[in-house]
Formats: sequence, C-alpha cells, structure tokens
Amino acid sequence: MVAAASLALLSGSLLMAAPSQASTPAASAKTITGSHPAWATASADAGAVPAATEITGTVYLAGQDPAGLTAYATAVSDPASASYGKFLTAAQYQARFGATKAQIAAVQKWAEDAGLKVVGTTSHAITVKGTNAALTKAFGTGERQYKVSGELRHAPAKDVKVPASVSSAVLGVSGLASTGSNVAQPDSHKVTADTATAKSTKSTAAGKGDTTLPTTATCSAYWGEKTAKGAPAGYTNKDVPFDQCSLYPSQIRKAYGITATGLTGKGATVAIVDAYGSSTMEADADQYATNHGDKAFKKGQYTEYVDSSQWTNQDLCGGPDGWAPEEALDVEMAHGLAPDANVVYVGANSCTDDDLLAAITKIVDHHLADVVSNSWGEIMHTTDDADVTATEIAAYEQVFQQAAIEGIGIGFSAGDCGDSSPLAAATGANCQTDTSRAQANWPDSDPWVTSVGGTALALSDKSGKYGFETDMGTTRSSLSADGKSWTPAAASAPFYFGGGGGTSEDFAQPGYQRGVVPSTLSHTLMTGQKTSQAKRVTPDISMVGDLYTSVLVGISDGADYSEGGYGGTSVSSPEFAAVQADAIQGAHHAIGFANPAIYARSHLTTDVVDKQAQHSSTPLSSVYDAGVVNGNLIVRLIGFGQDTSLNAVHGFDDATGVGSPNATYLRSFRF
Repeated sequence: MVAAASLALLSGSLLMAAPSQASTPAASAKTITGSHPAWATASADAGAVPAATEITGTVYLAGQDPAGLTAYATAVSDPASASYGKFLTAAQYQARFGATKAQIAAVQKWAEDAGLKVVGTTSHAITVKGTNAALTKAFGTGERQYKVSGELRHAPAKDVKVPASVSSAVLGVSGLASTGSNVAQPDSHKVTADTATAKSTKSTAAGKGDTTLPTTATCSAYWGEKTAKGAPAGYTNKDVPFDQCSLYPSQIRKAYGITATGLTGKGATVAIVDAYGSSTMEADADQYATNHGDKAFKKGQYTEYVDSSQWTNQDLCGGPDGWAPEEALDVEMAHGLAPDANVVYVGANSCTDDDLLAAITKIVDHHLADVVSNSWGEIMHTTDDADVTATEIAAYEQVFQQAAIEGIGIGFSAGDCGDSSPLAAATGANCQTDTSRAQANWPDSDPWVTSVGGTALALSDKSGKYGFETDMGTTRSSLSADGKSWTPAAASAPFYFGGGGGTSEDFAQPGYQRGVVPSTLSHTLMTGQKTSQAKRVTPDISMVGDLYTSVLVGISDGADYSEGGYGGTSVSSPEFAAVQADAIQGAHHAIGFANPAIYARSHLTTDVVDKQAQHSSTPLSSVYDAGVVNGNLIVRLIGFGQDTSLNAVHGFDDATGVGSPNATYLRSFRF
C-alpha cells in the first residue's frame, strides 16, 4: 500500500505550486516508493523468478522542468493569474517541459548497459524488458515470486532504485510487479440485464389490482404521468409513479437549458477514451441520432483511433464486446448534447492503467480535442493491496498538467458504487468487491481532472421541462409472487446503485475548492477520521446518470441494431464533456482545465438536494416495470436519493458537487 503522504506530495496541489528553482542540488540515487507492493511479504515468498523469464517494465520520464510544469499548469488555469488562458501548443509544451533528447538517451543507455532491451520509447516513457539478472543490475533488486490469494505473482524484492546518473530524468517505474485485480472498469450499467427491450412506453399498469400481466414494459414520458394504482404500499400508501422512460439527447438538452442557449458545440472537439473499439460505432451513432430527431455525423465530424492488432488482456478486461456498450453510450451522449462538435474516439489497447494512460497521452500529445471524457475508474485501495501506486499517479498527473497547459479539459466519471465501502459493495450492482474501506475513486479524485457525478433527473410535464433532480443513489425491492408486497420491504431495501464521491485520503485540497467545499467534508475522511489538512472532495459537478432515470443507447457492434436504457456516471461524464464543448463555442476560445471555472460559477449551477420532489422525509420512489421476461413478471420498487453515506444537501456536497449545469452556467461563458 502506498502511504497517503507519499501520494499527497505528488498531487500537484493548486495551492502549493511554486516556480522552478534556478539551481539544482547534486543528483543522488532515487528510490521508487511503492514499487515493492505490500502483498510481497516474506511469508508469501515463493522463490526467485526463473532465470530465463523476461519481465517488462516502464520507466516514466520526468521531463526537463517538473516544478515549472506544475507552476505553469496552475497559472494558466487560474482566472486570477496574468497567465490565465495563455495556453501552449503541443510543440511548445514539449520544447519547454518535455523530456529532452539527452535525457531520453541517458535513460536508454543506462538500461542497455544493465542488459535490458529497450522495446519502446516515447517522450513520456521508455519500455524495457529483461531477465532477473538484468533487472537486478538496473534497479538494485531482483524479482521474486509470491503466493497471494492462491495465485502466483511476481514483484521486486524491495523498492527499486535508479542511479544518480539518471535520477533527475526518471519520474517513476511501473510494471515490475503483477497488477493483481485492480484494473479500470466502465462506470455504466444496463437498466435490465434480463431483457433486451429495457424500457418501453406501451402497456398497462402492473400491480396488486391487475388481473392480466403486462407483456411489455410500462414507463412514463415524464415524472408522474402514470401511476401504479393498486401497487402494494412501499414508502407511502399513495399511488407511486411509474419509472420515466429512458431519455434521449433532445430531452436532456431541453431539460438542462442547452436548447435555450442555442449552443451546439460548433468549433469544439470532444474526445472519448475507453478500451478497445466497436466495429460499427459511427453507423450506430448515426442511426441513433436520426431515430430521435437529430442529425447524423457530417463527413469528417467523427474520427476514431483503434488498432485491434494491438489489443491485449481481453479476458481480464471483458473484451471488446464488454466495452462496446460503453463506447456507444459515450459517443452518442457527446454527439447528442453537442451535435455540432467534432467527436474523436480513442480506444485503449486494454483496460490496464498503462494502456488507458497511453490513449489519453495520444490525445494530449497531438492536441486531438478540447475536452476529454473518461467513463471508467477504479478504487485506490484494495483488500489484496493491489493499490494505485505513486508512480501511476505521477505519470497520469504529468499528462493531466500537460493537458491543462495546452487548454484541454479532462473529465472522469465518479463511479457507481456510492462511497465504495465494503457495505455498498455487498449489494451494489457496479462495485469492486475488493474494496478495503469507504474511499474516493481514482482517477477522478486527482485534483487536475473534473470528477463528474450522477443525478436522477425528472421531467416536469409532456413538454419536457426540467422538473427536479436528486442524487444518484437507489435502493430496490422486487414485487412478491402474489403481488401483495415488496421483497425486501421498502424500508429495509439495500443500496443498489449510486454516484461515487467523497473525501480523498490521498490528495490535498486544491485551491479552487477553498471557500466552496465545507470544512466538515474536506477535514473528514470517508472512514470518519478527522484530518488537520484539508483534502480533495469529489465529485465536482453532476448530471443525469441514475439507472432508473436512464438514457437510451443504440448499439449493434456487428449484430442487429437495438436500443436500451443505460445508467451510471458513465452517462454523466460524456454529457458534461459535451456541455463544456457548448461552453467553448459560447466563449469563442478554449477553456482548458474546467474546475477553476466550475467553482467560480458554483452559484450559477442548479443546486441538487435529496428528496427535492416532495420536501418531506418520505423517500422519493417509483415503480420500475420490465413486463414479462422469460415468463416472469419483473416489477420493482425503486427508492431514489439514498446514496450510501453520501448526501445531497444545499450547497456543495459529496454526492453531486456544486450541482448540475444549466443555461445560466452556459451563458456565463459568452463574451
């Protein structure tokens, strides 16, 4: 496990950035903290790695001015700075902050002199491969095998070191230890795993008083349009509304006020990063758009970078089929909420941290977009000590800061497991079960990205006007076989799905959160422990993503085209990226790292509060009716606004951040 203090030093806090120093102290050997994982214990030692085994690792490059990088990224993102908005091109960034040819050559020579093979070189990292003997010579320690949770892993016997001759050029080292189970996963979930029709608009009501079972799903065009008359009592004895039908982009644009602004993202580019790639993405997005009254992509408006010959770890990651719905969701929401923006899809070669970072780096190095959406993430601290390492954080953060300097905003979904605690994971539908404690997720908790949380959005009437929002946190109970009760009883229904958020134990509070985030949140960790140092709190902002006020997604990926409802902060992240593209159109210039502008406009966003609909202590609820599936009636009672220990209250909160964007937020970017 990486110590929290070590991570905080790498966090690039916007409060503590300082200009680089004119003089540099004499170089010394550098220990790569956390390169020897906590699971590699003496009791688990299973002997040395066989001599002929070759292991691949990555040496990340620090660049020529790490301190200056952080300082400039801070200044260019700060509205109060004279450097605000003075973005650099990718070439200017490389010349000023990137690794020099001399640094790259020195690291390559050191590796080769130790007997390692250099198998890949970029301006950010050098990939090396070698036997245990070569690794020992290069890094001062050999690789050993460890028996952990019934599987054989390998790792350095102690933290690796790099010599003084290259220490200033090296940011960190990764890949020398088995990754375990902690890989990124998409933050989305289908509305029903047991029906392809998801939500439909045709049927009769289901419930206690029905004499005929419905054959298709029932849903409402807006909140309260239809009620489940005769349904068994849940949170209230009154008739309960049926679930809203899955939303499509024009409805979302209208509800959030985007339509009223006239902004369409024209002139801006949104990039999407997921793993692998669908074979029919553009065609699916075109059909989806035209099915719902929008325009298909114009020629050249959609671009993708996918190389299936390089795909790896497909079994571990769920393969292209597992990620295709995520890609469709992200691309269609980005296009739907910013229909004139260009969309670029970059498919990582796997769901590993290194491959996903490579996809983001490609976008930033070549300035392929103005806004980047990432609908994936992971927990930072696991029960098997497969924690996110200090090197991973430093490598990602270097690219995040580069993006800020180039005027590129990067967003991440906040996750779908509420506070990511073991209690939530025990019943949650989209949780990592190896969570060690309640915690904020990664990478969305990094201070240099925008953490996008989720809400449940209700339309007010048939015209599609905004009705209300509550936090994305649901419980659910199923209708009993006799149709007379809910199981479990509504009052004891467990957590099922909810937006991520919380106070990070790993990152200090960035300057943009000061004065907006309550000290009760920033000084209280998810475990309840008080901290004297203010910490980063997520999410920053939120949009609709709840599984039961879901969005409609179209996909074929080579099969028959179909549409179904999906939910998750995977929905929210590309939605907000599209909102930022709209804002860029209004501003007539790049916005860059979004958070300083978001917090400066926190009074302009829509405040999202739990139980906003009825202003009472009775939980907001709806009936979700999937109709008859495989001969069984699927009817559930859904409770909203119950996101584990996270709560949406007035002002900033750890369930929805500053709230959701609206027309006032967007119009504030017009000049």
